[in-house]
Amino acid sequence: MVRLTINGKLVQAAEGEMLLSVIRREKIDIPALCHHEAVEPYGACRLCMVEITRPEWDGWANFVTSCLYPVEENLIVSTHSPKVIELRKTIVDLFLACHPNTPEIIQLAADYGVTHTSYEEVPEPDDCILCGLCTRICETMGFKAISAVGRGHGKEIAPPLGEAPPDCVGCLACAQNCPTHFIKFSDRNGVRRIWEKDFELMACSRCGRKTITREFAESLSAGRDIPMEYFEICDDCHRMETSRTMGRIANWSREVQP
Repeated sequence: MVRLTINGKLVQAAEGEMLLSVIRREKIDIPALCHHEAVEPYGACRLCMVEITRPEWDGWANFVTSCLYPVEENLIVSTHSPKVIELRKTIVDLFLACHPNTPEIIQLAADYGVTHTSYEEVPEPDDCILCGLCTRICETMGFKAISAVGRGHGKEIAPPLGEAPPDCVGCLACAQNCPTHFIKFSDRNGVRRIWEKDFELMACSRCGRKTITREFAESLSAGRDIPMEYFEICDDCHRMETSRTMGRIANWSREVQP
């Protein structure tokens, strides 16, 4: 175990654990738009920066991205020092210049007292903050249907050649984890549309509820050795069937007791 101090409190952490995980375990709230526990840290948004020092540094301090910085013995961490707050204010100020109409960015900036950006706003803003969370989740799922393309101001998240991605299965992992809800999709009349691609939604054979796309079910069936018949029943009906089975077992147990 590693011992370190966070905001004056001595805490323990596993060797190799990243600072952000320890900070959040201590119920300390710091922003981290590009972070998700299911994927490797990326450090794109820089909002989880913290101030660190050590007793032997004689008052010198440094600023690090906590999602990428591993814990160290006797490290002293400040998550809300005046210098850290000013640094985050500068970062959210820049975000506000690039995304002045994005509700999540507007609220985050307001939390740090920034109501108007001090920089020149981009001429055609959108809600994508290029955090890379969607591409990393897609890759972790095993699809790699989208990626970051272009450079500089022209950089964006898109499928190959800007066309309907052949590797996408419509699982919605990208859209549901996008911190600014930039990735749009629709479910209408049994059809899901995302990334300009249409998918058939499977329907529960018992209640008729629409569940996942057929492509996603086929992918899970092939990759995890799950029979396709499993996906013909929705989760709620699966749980109801399990509860009924357990109820019959419980009743049978009472009946056979002497």
